[in-house]
Order: sequence, then C-alpha cells, then structure tokens
Amino acid sequence: MELVVAVVGRAHGLRGEVGLDLRTDAPDERLAVGSVLTTQPASAGPLTIVGTRIQQGRWYVQFAEVQDRTAAEALRGTTIVTDSEESDDSDDEDAWYPHELAGLRAEHVDGRVLGEIVGLEHLPAHDVLVLRETDGARTLVPFVRAIVPVVDVAGGRVVLDPPGGLLASDVANLVVSDETRGPAED
Repeated sequence: MELVVAVVGRAHGLRGEVGLDLRTDAPDERLAVGSVLTTQPASAGPLTIVGTRIQQGRWYVQFAEVQDRTAAEALRGTTIVTDSEESDDSDDEDAWYPHELAGLRAEHVDGRVLGEIVGLEHLPAHDVLVLRETDGARTLVPFVRAIVPVVDVAGGRVVLDPPGGLLASDVANLVVSDETRGPAED
C-alpha cells in the first residue's frame, strides 16, 4: 500500500528548491539526503534528495532532477509516496493511516448507524474524517477525541459524538449561539 509522505508545495528561490507539506511523523527518515522518492503521478519521479533544510518549521528540499524554479513549479501538487503494509500499533495508539479508516462504519454514541468513513482530509487546523451519511450526504467531521471518541479499526467502526447540527442529517438540531444570530426582528 502506498502512503503519502508529503505533497510538493511552492517553489522557493531560483535554483529549484521546493517547500513540502508533510504527511509523515518521521521526515528525518523519509527525506534523508540520498533518498530516492516515488511520486504520484509516476511521471514526475523518481526524485533524489540532494539537500534539505528546515526554516520556521517548514521543510524545504532540493532534488537532483530539478535545476531551476520552472522545473520546481512544475512539481507543485506532486505527491511523494512510500510503500507500507500497516501502521505500527506499538508506536502510537491514536495514529492511523487514511487507508485504515476508509470503509469503517460510522456509529453514533447511541448506537445508530450514521454512514461510512470514505476518507481523511488534512486541513490547516486539524484532520477531518469524510463521512458519507446513510442518505448519501458528504459531511466533514473534525477528527478530534471529543467528537470521535472511539476508532476501532479491527472492529470496522468509528463512534461519533457530534454536536447538534454537525451532520447533514441532523441540521434541525443546529446549535446557534447568540453571537451568530442577526438582530432580533420586531
């Protein structure tokens, strides 16, 4: 199974360096100088790392195959992948690969079946589960312990405790604060 290590971001400078949006907890291992990386699409690679640096918490890399800014910009959006079978459960009990979550049944804390997890998206604030509700609606569920208290990959399910209105099927129970309401009508 191919797992995403990083996504190539913007070009940085004139000599082909690129920023990376990391998707790995082990960038030092995966992005070591001399590493040959597989890409999606395959036509963009393989790429050989000849230099790395970290600036303000962001990873920048230089590839042997990329000599200038134009070539670096052409890589933007390219996904760097690696082969892996499954997650190492001994390292972190709260870490899952996206392919392990896809296909899990989503249940409410009260036992109702809500739908199926069809993916995981990485957003700036935190990851979100992509839920296809039983009526077909697509809902993004913040992947935080308060809303997703149980992830049982072996049991084929996740348990959700969503606030009122988070799910498309629960829009009638939308929680609205006084601050988000407009002025009262007379």
